[in-house]
Amino acid sequence: MTQPLGAQSGYQRTPLGAEEKARGEANFAPYVAEALVAKGRFRVAADTPEMVELFQKVARRVGDMLRRPVISYANGREIVITFGQEAPGPIGREPRAGLQARRPE
Repeated sequence: MTQPLGAQSGYQRTPLGAEEKARGEANFAPYVAEALVAKGRFRVAADTPEMVELFQKVARRVGDMLRRPVISYANGREIVITFGQEAPGPIGREPRAGLQARRPE
């Protein structure tokens, strides 16, 4: 059956309850952590703000589990979770290669 132009489909998502969100976060975290360790990133469809929020919480939990920086980014259709950059050491402790100061002769 075709729909008139501009009409929305009859499909509507039921929002997740607080318990479902907590279970989803807890159950997805080990799976995402395993994928990150194996492949370096995890990508999943997240086309609603609710799903983006859920997977951002999963990313935070995974970072805590692995004790590594984990980042996530979304584009409105999917979210990608990957490892972030390690925090740099204190500035001025070690000179960077090729940037050492030269004394005038």
